[in-house]
Amino acid sequence: MSTMRAILKEKPGYGFSFKRVDVPKVGHNEVLVKVKYVSICGSDLHIYRWDESMRNRIKPPRIIGHEFAGEVVEIGEGVENIEVGDYVSAETHIYCGKCYQCRIGKPHICRNLKILGVDVDGAYADYVVVPANIIWKNDPIIPPEFASVQEPFGNAVHASFTVDLSMKKVLITGLGPIGLMSAMIAQAIGSAIVIGTEVNPYRIRLAESAGIEHVVNPLEEDLTKKVMKLTDGTGVDVVLEMSGNPSALKQGLELLTNGGDIVLLGIFDGEVNLKLNELVIFKGVKIHGVTGRLIFETWELATRLLKSGKVDLSKVITHILPFEEWEKGMELMDRGECGKVVLKL
Repeated sequence: MSTMRAILKEKPGYGFSFKRVDVPKVGHNEVLVKVKYVSICGSDLHIYRWDESMRNRIKPPRIIGHEFAGEVVEIGEGVENIEVGDYVSAETHIYCGKCYQCRIGKPHICRNLKILGVDVDGAYADYVVVPANIIWKNDPIIPPEFASVQEPFGNAVHASFTVDLSMKKVLITGLGPIGLMSAMIAQAIGSAIVIGTEVNPYRIRLAESAGIEHVVNPLEEDLTKKVMKLTDGTGVDVVLEMSGNPSALKQGLELLTNGGDIVLLGIFDGEVNLKLNELVIFKGVKIHGVTGRLIFETWELATRLLKSGKVDLSKVITHILPFEEWEKGMELMDRGECGKVVLKL
């Protein structure tokens, strides 16, 4: 196994390259994982299109990909509690363990954070080297295609458990894969009402087929009227903002009841203008910024949700493609005609 297949950002500009490269060497406190499944992240699409948000972050050549499941095939010096043959995924946020945030138990917001497949070579390959401290041992009961989606599922879990959603009236703005998973989690853990907004017809149908209680296209239906009717005129208790759309954020704040909570996970392109006095301060709104996952608290919660069967990721994974059909996966993502796309190696 001196060489392997890999998808990489070989140079600045549109697209990826599919080629054979050397299998990476395992270093101190690292493990080599044979990748079985890898799923496509929205950030991978941004890298593929060479969007402005990624141009200053990615330093080509770089093997992309960070959402995966596989088997440990080699262990580096100093590694403990991981064995060859272990069925694993990875946290993907590589933390330093030395900065202030790491020392006070918040490594997910490490000041020196590196991301697998962004700042170091990733998992769109037959093999990937991963620091041992971010390896997660998967429960054997979880299918590998589900295991490969645990990283974005963890985003949804982290956002959904940031505030107590039980018996709360919840609005989720944006039903892309993570928004849809958040809606499924909210219903699974006992939210009183779950309302999701989405403008993409494919994703509206996907959310409806996944059993989401109320799905609204704000371009075709009066969202304010719908929400006020469903909440007896009080507005929602919690907004989960997953779209990264300034208009959705503004409307979400307008529909949030006084003293409510808004959780922000969607990534915005550039500055956002809001009337903070009216939408936040005078309403006593609490804003929660969410990134990544709590290491490893979120992974434990995610495992419990999957093992319980209360959240079925088959409702979100719409395509499982051979690794060689990665371009088709990118095209589906680019058109928004999919949920999660998983590549099988």
